[in-house]
Amino acid sequence: MSRQRRRHEVPTHAPRSAVVTGAARGIGEQIARELVGRGYRVLVTDVDGAAAQATATRIGAAAGTACDVTDPAASAGAVARARELAPLGAWVSNAGVGFDGTVADIAEARARALVEVNLLGPLWGARAAVAAFREQAADGSARGGEIGVTVSLSGLGPVPGLSVYAASKAGALSMVSALASEVRREGIGVHAVCPDGVNTELLRSMTPGGQGQALVRSGVLVTPEQVATALVGMFGTGRVYRTLPAWRGALLRLTALAPGPALRLEPAMRALGERRARSLRP
Repeated sequence: MSRQRRRHEVPTHAPRSAVVTGAARGIGEQIARELVGRGYRVLVTDVDGAAAQATATRIGAAAGTACDVTDPAASAGAVARARELAPLGAWVSNAGVGFDGTVADIAEARARALVEVNLLGPLWGARAAVAAFREQAADGSARGGEIGVTVSLSGLGPVPGLSVYAASKAGALSMVSALASEVRREGIGVHAVCPDGVNTELLRSMTPGGQGQALVRSGVLVTPEQVATALVGMFGTGRVYRTLPAWRGALLRLTALAPGPALRLEPAMRALGERRARSLRP
């Protein structure tokens, strides 16, 4: 008889807090909702503080506040506020931007934003969380914790038209993988979810008919709820990352191993995505 893994939850007699960035809407809101359901005292954060507070109220989270993930001090401040609710138990870096464009043509400001939000944002958040987990272990208030990062399938292989975005996500995934090994012995779990295109405003904001959006739509659109369940479902386990769906993850890894032959399929994949996008237009 197979043994079913126990669902990760926070016991009422030992409360823990959690921070979710970019949580006013979309994937972040669903992650925050999932954590509330598992017993965490959740601090909803977003660059839009008013929207964060409104979401916190709507989903039954403990509080909401503004947080600019490009500022290391803001991440440290969010951790400090969460620890006022309970010892920190989880940090989730979800905030991200999704500008499309080629290496040669993307605007400098957008290229910088992709790196600062999608790569440095999770880095600053992880540093703040690890520092808190270590302080709590030292003072005996709590041991270990969980760090989650929303990445992307694009971080696993070349994605023409989303090259800088994909590079920022690849960097984040590399950071997650290394950090997981660095802090494992301290009881700190580090996890990333790598979804295909997600039906959110980020995808819809990409250039209509653009190469990047067309390639994303050539795959499988997943829901924010699926992403949230997959990420939080790794908490309490040794799994470092998961792709959604699994077969698209395998395909992206193959393109990374043999980019020349694989990218010859790119025009056909883009055409498929364009047809799907047209079918969704009113």
